[in-house]
Amino acid sequence: MEAIEGAFGEDVDFAQLVKLYGPAPAPAGRYSSAQCIGAKKRVRTGAPDLAHVSTSYVERHNLLIRTGNRRFTRLTIAFSKKIDNHVRALALFFCHYNFVRQHKSLNKSSPAMAAAVVDTLWSMEMIAEKIEANRPQPGKRGPHKKTVRAEG
Repeated sequence: MEAIEGAFGEDVDFAQLVKLYGPAPAPAGRYSSAQCIGAKKRVRTGAPDLAHVSTSYVERHNLLIRTGNRRFTRLTIAFSKKIDNHVRALALFFCHYNFVRQHKSLNKSSPAMAAAVVDTLWSMEMIAEKIEANRPQPGKRGPHKKTVRAEG
């Protein structure tokens, strides 16, 4: 709630759809999930229209991320052992999604073009050049200090 209020103030209508899960009716398999047995809509701030409260958009976005980036798929060999590598892979995925990929629903432009952030489609080469240009340059190394070893 603090993030929403910080970003939008009180000029936002925000509600949540909380899904309730129970045991699956069929015998549980190795990867079977619980069955959704109901849902509750909760108003958090403003006056949202409860008829439009849905998880469809966020679930579709989660599917896009899982299918576009195998690091989010269960039982895969594409996992990241280091959180920094995971964050960088995700950042590249979102750069591609927002600046490079043509979206049919946006008349073959990118979301960044539709939001007037950029005026042309980018290429992955452009993203690589921007990353390289903004990479911090290594500083000058200090003097070498000789290690003194104790005898014994």
